[in-house]
Amino acid sequence: MDCIFCKIAHKEIPSHVIYEDDDAIGILDIHPRTPGHTLVLPKFHAASIDDVPPEKMGDLFGAVKSVVILLKEKLSPDGFSIGINHGEAAGQEVPHLHIHIMPRWRDDGGGCIQSIAEYKKESVEEIKKKIIS
Repeated sequence: MDCIFCKIAHKEIPSHVIYEDDDAIGILDIHPRTPGHTLVLPKFHAASIDDVPPEKMGDLFGAVKSVVILLKEKLSPDGFSIGINHGEAAGQEVPHLHIHIMPRWRDDGGGCIQSIAEYKKESVEEIKKKIIS
């Protein structure tokens, strides 16, 4: 397989590992947006969250929690932004699921998750009808 994140997860390519368990690896982002910006990668190939077997989801987010605890203890941020860019339209550049964990500080100048995009074309009721019909 020619997936760069699979190669990183299997240590074929060097990275800055700060966390590892049987199912996931936490590496520092090489283009960090905040100090300690970490990517949690499953060790198995999954292009997106849709591809993660249900029985692995808890382990993967357990790794996310462990990284948050580690970063909180070592860097003392005021909070975290945690997210997944799912698909190219959302900014996913590598087709291997990776969860961004960004330590945040009150004065860091960044925005919240809701500041990523703005949508005001349809009402919540109209969207709900599309989803549940």
